[in-house]
Amino acid sequence: MPLPALSLAVVGADYENEDKARSNRRFEIALCKPGDAVHLVPEPENNADENAVAVFSERGIQIGYITAERCVRIGALIRAGRDFCAVFQQAAPYGCVIRVAFDGAVPVVDPDAQPILRRPELAEGADPDFDFEPDPEWPD
Repeated sequence: MPLPALSLAVVGADYENEDKARSNRRFEIALCKPGDAVHLVPEPENNADENAVAVFSERGIQIGYITAERCVRIGALIRAGRDFCAVFQQAAPYGCVIRVAFDGAVPVVDPDAQPILRRPELAEGADPDFDFEPDPEWPD
């Protein structure tokens, strides 16, 4: 049985990419449209978190990281060779939201979706480290 699709917060949009001035995460997020492909890349050598999963736009520019709470599970599925497809869903105050589907499924994006926030009052100056909650049917 395929795993259900889920929406994931991508944080770290205010940090510089390794190329410093050549690319900007927030600018790249602004260029993304709902349904654009995104690429997920586990970073086991990441000094901050060995479970980190970087997110790149279809143009190959890093737009951030999956939150620490979700990257352990998502990274494990990717490293195990689980088939997945990920797309940009929407920009958000903390970065953006992506939609991921597994086992040959295609993620469906609602272009009219509102930014996904656990606490809507954080829309202005949202804390990028808040506890993001995925779709309720996701099996942990």
